[in-house]
Amino acid sequence: MLASYIPVLIFIIVALLLPVVGLGVGRLLRPYKPSASKLMPYECGVDPEGDARDRFSVRFYVIAILFVIFDVETIFLFPWAVIYDQLALFGFIEMVIFLGILLVGYFYVWKKGALEWV
Repeated sequence: MLASYIPVLIFIIVALLLPVVGLGVGRLLRPYKPSASKLMPYECGVDPEGDARDRFSVRFYVIAILFVIFDVETIFLFPWAVIYDQLALFGFIEMVIFLGILLVGYFYVWKKGALEWV
């Protein structure tokens, strides 16, 4: 009975050893020459201002979440497009309903002003 768990044990061991060995080898092979400019936080070539723990407006997070939601929903169009010929009229009507629901959500968010940056 315990013999059937040997592949699982091997998988767990490999899963634990692979990143540890990879990071260890990388640490041994990479050059390590820290300097003040290398240890400074990088923000697109601009010197950082203020504290990283400053408060941000909730709008930044709302826009990010809305982007992810609409982006993930748009991904559902690709499998549909691949088998469009097989779905015929039913698939077309189904996708029109899906896009309608997506557009209703988009217009709702737009009317609420969640897409305004400032």
